[in-house]
Amino acid sequence: MSKTQVDTAPTGIPQQGRVAGPVAPPRVSARRRRPGVIALSLALIAAGGAGVAVLLLQVGNRTEVVTVVRDVQVGQVLSEDDLGKASVALDPAVKAVRADNLKTVVGKRAAVELKPGSLLAPSQVTKDNLVKAGEQLVPIGLEPKQIPATALVPGQKVELVHVPAQGTTDTGKASDAAPQTIDGRVVKASGAAPGTGIVVVDVATSATDGPTAAAWEAAGTLRLVLAAPDGN
Repeated sequence: MSKTQVDTAPTGIPQQGRVAGPVAPPRVSARRRRPGVIALSLALIAAGGAGVAVLLLQVGNRTEVVTVVRDVQVGQVLSEDDLGKASVALDPAVKAVRADNLKTVVGKRAAVELKPGSLLAPSQVTKDNLVKAGEQLVPIGLEPKQIPATALVPGQKVELVHVPAQGTTDTGKASDAAPQTIDGRVVKASGAAPGTGIVVVDVATSATDGPTAAAWEAAGTLRLVLAAPDGN
């Protein structure tokens, strides 16, 4: 009788067959990066860094300026209680009073109406009284149909025109005489009154013309006309 030989492991344990060793993974060659792609990536990284740097510079480059902290009417004398300070990233095109110059604007008058939260510009203050010596202030009420489409602003030149009163009879004679007019200057214009829409305009006139303009206003025979800039 023949004997069958069984392979045994070094430990003496019989094995039915040989077990293959670990299989090595296939070798994958690394993709070569194109120089153009690398250069583009570096350029984008550099641009992003430059943008962040500019943003940081803008945030860091702040300026102390004067702000308005409460309502100030046209012609009102400014006090320190009306003003505050703020640190802002100021655009060079924006003209604002620097915080170091706050003392120079205290005691001056508001040339326009100032609102809380706004920056104070040098053009918004004046050392002159809006109603000068030898002038009078005449309040004029304008109905919605009499209000010009152009906004009325302080310093704007106007003419006060005398018109015939409503209901007057025509004499049948044409008059070649020009209507009476009075030169004036807007000091302040209010907002439209709720319900009526009437706007009150304070107009500075000469002291001699003030009573006449007031009489025209009381009689309802006064109209306000915008004058051409610089009298042209």
